[in-house]
Amino acid sequence: MNTKVDLQIEADTLLRRNTLAIVMGGGAGTRLFPLTKDRAKPAVPLAGKYRIVDIPISNCINSGLRQVYVLTQYNSASLNRHLARTFHFDQFTRGFVEVLAAQQTQDGERWYQGTADAVRQNLRYFLEGDYDYFLILSGDQLYRMDYRHLMRQHVTTGADITIATIPVTEEAATSFGIMHADEAGRIYEFVEKPKDPAVLKKLRMPEATMKALGLDLGEPRFQASMGIYLFTRKVLEQCLDNAENDFGKNIIPAAIQSRKVHNFIFQGYWEDIGTIRNFFDANLDLCRLVPQFDFFDSLAPIFTHARFMPATKINGATIRGALIADGGVLTDAHIETAVIGLRARIEPGSTIRDTIIMGADYYAGAAGTDPDRPPPGIGRNCRIERAIIDKNVHIGDNVVITPEGKPDNFDGPNWYIRDGIVCVPKDAVIPSGTWI
Repeated sequence: MNTKVDLQIEADTLLRRNTLAIVMGGGAGTRLFPLTKDRAKPAVPLAGKYRIVDIPISNCINSGLRQVYVLTQYNSASLNRHLARTFHFDQFTRGFVEVLAAQQTQDGERWYQGTADAVRQNLRYFLEGDYDYFLILSGDQLYRMDYRHLMRQHVTTGADITIATIPVTEEAATSFGIMHADEAGRIYEFVEKPKDPAVLKKLRMPEATMKALGLDLGEPRFQASMGIYLFTRKVLEQCLDNAENDFGKNIIPAAIQSRKVHNFIFQGYWEDIGTIRNFFDANLDLCRLVPQFDFFDSLAPIFTHARFMPATKINGATIRGALIADGGVLTDAHIETAVIGLRARIEPGSTIRDTIIMGADYYAGAAGTDPDRPPPGIGRNCRIERAIIDKNVHIGDNVVITPEGKPDNFDGPNWYIRDGIVCVPKDAVIPSGTWI
């Protein structure tokens, strides 16, 4: 028996049991509007059959973490429904995945004012458990991480707070909160979206750190915060004993001055999908021959609601570079670089290019649906390019949807353009012959 290995396994098990994961569901999701018009940001469909919230929760499960809260406050009904249907743990474990929505109490009647305020308003629930560590995660990022590595480092270094960071180029650094750490990994400076060349030069990663990570020493790298924080219990209580609203802007910069704050450098794929452009690009990247994010990883799968639907039926089509989810019917269509969601229906002669079609929640004629409403799906002889078609949308025959020749941001009668992408919101009806 390898005593050292056994002790490590025992320590890991204890650490996982004593850690609570908190997923930040975000506010109104204005950067993802109109996809967040009728749903919370974590409930936005992703990659044909998933939801955004499936990413951090699956990372937790694959890391052995079974106690997860999701904090949200806007349009949380579909999120509640998805979590209730998806994440079940047996009654003999302590596992749970639950939503904590903003609520009026004797202690306050405010909406969440920021990430730190959201945790503060729910702190009494978190402290009811015998957790020693609190892992705070963002709900709008696409990445795969084994949090056990971060947790082990946190314990080994004796840190009060550990922040996950990712090396970025100088050009990208101006859009992130940048951490500056010494060669031992202790963070002693934080600058939000630095633009001054002199400040950027000072924030460069040490060459010894870059060499240890195998990074090219000829191109400076900067440690960008991923919005992932691990707090020890007492430190979280003390850091929230104030009126500050945000972790990134308020709590972390203050903590660096008085606490032992370390970095955990992550080198895998990571993308913030909290904007229409990033969401669109990340989805279409999945259609590449070798995408940057791999949903086919059997060792660390992404979990979602298990549905019992037939395989998609293809009645003659030209398809190149596409993800196609269950339950669809595609007939004599041309599809190129597209994500086709659940129960999608595409009629003959239509061309779908560089587009996300989220599919439908029901089939035409399903019980409880409006018989006078046109069925969801794409009609005949349509051309749709660089667009996001949300769920349950009906698009009639001979419709053209393209952002070509239009402003990057525009509000139409039942469609929108954001970041140069045409977005047709959930349940919209686009009449035959429409040109967008």
